[in-house]
Amino acid sequence: MKADKEIFVSVDIEASGPIPGKYSMLSIGACVTSNPAEQFSCYLKPISDEFVPAALEVTGLCLEKLCEEGLEPSEAMAQFKAWVESLADAGQTVVFVGFNASFDWSFVNYYFYQFLGENPFGIAALDIKSMFFGTAQRTWRSTRSSEIEKVVNPASSGNHDALDDAVYQAELFNLIREELVNRP
Repeated sequence: MKADKEIFVSVDIEASGPIPGKYSMLSIGACVTSNPAEQFSCYLKPISDEFVPAALEVTGLCLEKLCEEGLEPSEAMAQFKAWVESLADAGQTVVFVGFNASFDWSFVNYYFYQFLGENPFGIAALDIKSMFFGTAQRTWRSTRSSEIEKVVNPASSGNHDALDDAVYQAELFNLIREELVNRP
């Protein structure tokens, strides 16, 4: 795996609301797209009591339980950074890949800078929705995962568990690259 110049890492997070700082990142799931068994995941202690009820309902996570069992955000981000950095040798780039990457990226970037002062992914993310939009020549509305599934037929699906969703996103990313980007 380390022979590639770019290492694509599918990242998904679950949060207590739509924006970092006011709301908390509650879990992180990540995997290497070329080897989804190479994974990272953790739960974090909330940094705020603020939450959107629907956000917690969809994930099934409980702020009180995470206050007791989650990692301190600084420890979670240090572990995540160490994992990301372990993937690459000199001259290689680790690329953040997400579905609706702007959402996940905003929390990951905020937490890396807030708790560690740097982001090992750098300043950019690759968005699977945009990648599909650009390669499939479809409408933006057709970039929902349910619509993409009709085109690329993944074996897995998302379920709002950060690690499961990261693996699902990795499959979508790989299928889009195989079926649309690399087509003759």
